Amino acid sequence: MAFNQPLGGNDMPRFGGLPTMMRLPLQETAKGLDACFVGIPMDIGTSHRSGTRFGPRQIRAESAMIRPYNMWSKVSPFDSLQIADIGDIAIDTFDLKNSVKIIEEAYDEILEHNVIPLGIGGDHTLTYPILRAIRKKHGPVGLIHVDAHADINDLMFGEKIAHGTPFRRAVEDDLLDLNRVVQIGVRATGYEADDFDWPRKQGFRVVQAEEIWYKSLAPLMGEVREQMGDSPVYISFDIDSFDPAFAPGTGTTEPGGLTSIQGIEAIRGCVGLNIVGCDLVEVSPPYDHTGATANLAANILFEMLCVLPGVKPRA
Repeated sequence: MAFNQPLGGNDMPRFGGLPTMMRLPLQETAKGLDACFVGIPMDIGTSHRSGTRFGPRQIRAESAMIRPYNMWSKVSPFDSLQIADIGDIAIDTFDLKNSVKIIEEAYDEILEHNVIPLGIGGDHTLTYPILRAIRKKHGPVGLIHVDAHADINDLMFGEKIAHGTPFRRAVEDDLLDLNRVVQIGVRATGYEADDFDWPRKQGFRVVQAEEIWYKSLAPLMGEVREQMGDSPVYISFDIDSFDPAFAPGTGTTEPGGLTSIQGIEAIRGCVGLNIVGCDLVEVSPPYDHTGATANLAANILFEMLCVLPGVKPRA
């Protein structure tokens, strides 16, 4: 499987002097790592505005300002874990279904090592093949899904595979522990009156954005931690969960979303969980003219690092 292809798009020179995530070392494989960043530069699963294939590149660039110490939680993940950037998965930019196959095979290879992968997207289609690979190692997992959309459509324009279908496919493939799935921040308009009821019928806890307007997410995340218990958990964070005031650089913006503070609370509230993988998706740099969206995404990924198993506060 081809890793370490050009950071941010298959049309760029190999590496080309582009930055790694958080200025970390670049490594050819996940061997010997506790956690790794892996880019998935894909946007052929999007239904509206494309551009997320450039997300990994821009997030890496904006991550250069991230310092190693979390001043609130008193941890530096780099003190506790061996972490590196293993580059991008060389997806097929002309074939979505083949790209899904490539991503699953790439994660199969990553997960041969005792490592927690953090995927940098890329559109949300990518979570489906990741979960397929995760299941082979960990069985059906709990899911914390932060998003403006439930992504449980059966079809999009007649297609089963797209960025609005991954969690419907995940249910069908028995990839999730349905009593340990939480969706946070879903909102706005839908295709059917019961768009958010289908996941509830499967056993998901669905927290619509309106339920948490003006509220701290700390109490909610306490309940989520209790629900998740000690079993494996995957975190999937769509940048469009944020209100467009905080993250305009995405393909399907929806008003009335989370604040940047709530997004950070959601991740910090995952401390102590048995996290086996994470992703951050749907950053679209063509609509991110100031870099604010990619900067927020990079900081959410840093917060994810800070709550991974094995991270300890500094003495």
